[in-house]
Amino acid sequence: MLLRITNLRTPVELPEHELPGEVANRLDVPLADLQDLKILRKSMDARNRFRLEYVYSLSLTIADADIDRFRHGYGIDVAEWEAPEFEQPVPGDQPLPHRPVIVGSGPAGLLAGYFLALEGYRPLIIERGQAVKERVPAIRKFDSGGEHDNENNYLFGEGGAGCFSDGKLTCRITGPDVDWVLQSFVDCGGRSSLVYEHRPHLGSNKLPLICRNYRRKIEELGGEYRFGCRLEGMRFEDGHLAGIETSSGFIPASVCVLAIGHSARDTYEMLLETGLPLQQKAFQLGLRIEQPQEIVDGRKYGRDEYLTLLGAADYSIVAKGQKDLFTFCMCAGGVVIPSVSEPNMYCSNGMSNSRHDSTFANSGLVVTLEPHEFGSSHPLAGMHVQRQYESIAFQLTGGDYKAPVQRASDFLANRTPSPNEHLPSSYERGTSARNLSAVLPPPIMKAMMAGLPIMDHQWKGQYLKDAVLAGPEMRGSSPVRIDRDHQTMEIPAMPGVYPIGEGAGYAGGIVTAAVDGLRAAKKIVARYRCTEDA
Repeated sequence: MLLRITNLRTPVELPEHELPGEVANRLDVPLADLQDLKILRKSMDARNRFRLEYVYSLSLTIADADIDRFRHGYGIDVAEWEAPEFEQPVPGDQPLPHRPVIVGSGPAGLLAGYFLALEGYRPLIIERGQAVKERVPAIRKFDSGGEHDNENNYLFGEGGAGCFSDGKLTCRITGPDVDWVLQSFVDCGGRSSLVYEHRPHLGSNKLPLICRNYRRKIEELGGEYRFGCRLEGMRFEDGHLAGIETSSGFIPASVCVLAIGHSARDTYEMLLETGLPLQQKAFQLGLRIEQPQEIVDGRKYGRDEYLTLLGAADYSIVAKGQKDLFTFCMCAGGVVIPSVSEPNMYCSNGMSNSRHDSTFANSGLVVTLEPHEFGSSHPLAGMHVQRQYESIAFQLTGGDYKAPVQRASDFLANRTPSPNEHLPSSYERGTSARNLSAVLPPPIMKAMMAGLPIMDHQWKGQYLKDAVLAGPEMRGSSPVRIDRDHQTMEIPAMPGVYPIGEGAGYAGGIVTAAVDGLRAAKKIVARYRCTEDA
């Protein structure tokens, strides 16, 4: 009999390998009677900073179990359980004259390609940027003061923006598809605990290797990557997809998965001109806050040994108001990075390596901007808002991709800092003290002024102490959605075209984008069968 145990609480000092003994003790059964114990979920209860606890959900079987004996007491909840199964699609019977083409190698495209490769469909993945081997040195060169590469940067290249966006695998959805995606990260180089941690984190230093491992598996299964290949058009004949135009020439295709990412602005413009149904979509924007990591650690940990045991602390804060201000992509022991996909623009982001070894903590501070606040009915009006304020930010610091920064206290007081003021920051390319009110739309500025004092009050005056703001933060989500059918995941009037992931407006992080890609791939498998000449 398979059982599920929930609400098993242990001190964080208890190592995982002692869990079976702890469970046996709580249930008052011999350790030898426990079988197939598996951690389903592991989270932390940090409400009491002096007594941090892990909270587990587990599955296991117990020899000769009497379920009634375990239903009450023991401080945990025990119930019979049937593990949900991954739904494996049965290949369809419609012939596929060409192998499926996937545009973009970020999380959505990567997982779509991986599943299709596993099922024998030999996908072709095109990527406008370069492989991680060439991408990493290009990014390092830019961080050191080099020129911006429009096609090979923090946002474009193998792994997409997700490859250098910290590697957080937190998501709000659950189920077998999520489990399958997380297990695939483990199979491609991630640590085994990713599948059950509440806030799993790969680290920006680990992601390039994991992306490369996915590619090697896809190629071993007959798939192909083409780097430096940008989507430039789509060709339709008799209402069906005939192929795509690229910077490397025409590619015949009857199935195309659009995993373009949320920053391929020139691609959005081309798709709109081609006739694809693009719609305005609410998106998040704001600033990035940076503060000493020791302040965050002191807020979360009431005992010194917790820092040694658990490493740099994170946080999540919401300031409720007419427009909620909330933290996003918090990077413990991390660094602020540029999130730039076009020349003469500046946008901030954050990342941290797996060791979380920076002395700084940083987090996005974002507010949702609704379509009626874009100032235009144009489908790409939200993108135009992004460009407007990113251009202002670039010009504000003299046009060299420096980060405009300001003390949080000066921001709230609307004090313009001295341009010669040096503020502490992890941003490698350099900063320049400026008044950040210039880089935010009025509704976002208003929400910031209202929400930051609330956040500081929640931390008893410690949140904004020594805090420095940078911005704008504009790439938390896409301002555009590409219309698709809920059931087939295709564009209704354009069969064979599957818009997926963050760039299509259907995901908000690495895992949700990856799951969206997986589900599109399952739809393709369920409709089409492989043909030898495809």
